Amino acid sequence: MASALTGRGRYSIYTGRVTNWPLVVLSVVPMAPLLVMGGSSNESWRGFAVPLLVAAAVGLVNALTGSSVRTTAGPNGISVRFGPLGWPRCTYGLERVERAEVIDLPPWYVAFGFWWTPRRTYCTVRSGPALRLTLRTGRTVTVTVPDARAALAAIHEAKSA
Repeated sequence: MASALTGRGRYSIYTGRVTNWPLVVLSVVPMAPLLVMGGSSNESWRGFAVPLLVAAAVGLVNALTGSSVRTTAGPNGISVRFGPLGWPRCTYGLERVERAEVIDLPPWYVAFGFWWTPRRTYCTVRSGPALRLTLRTGRTVTVTVPDARAALAAIHEAKSA
């Protein structure tokens, strides 16, 4: 939510969280064939334990890093945290941001979690309105936020102060 406090030395700070638990569940579903293959082996319980541990590890890592995105924007820059533990975390100072804009992220561009390429960073868990930052280096950072316009307003207010 964005809070508008008026007066000298006061700034708006935007905080928002987007969660996508169905995506975490759907990402673990492809592990079912692995479990079935492990259970159908002629070995003892060890044949089932290894695939089960792999599936549990994948599910846990996905739940801890790709289930939600928390974003804070204000005079200290833009901070993006993932999952319930807030890790990994990315922070972009206002001096690094050349341009901020609201874009409509189509479903086929959603990276579902944290994705990094040499020119782009995606911190997305759903389609729809998103915040896109263009850094002074030319890199773009796309972040899923619940209210992209409020986040943009907090960034513009902080940069103009």
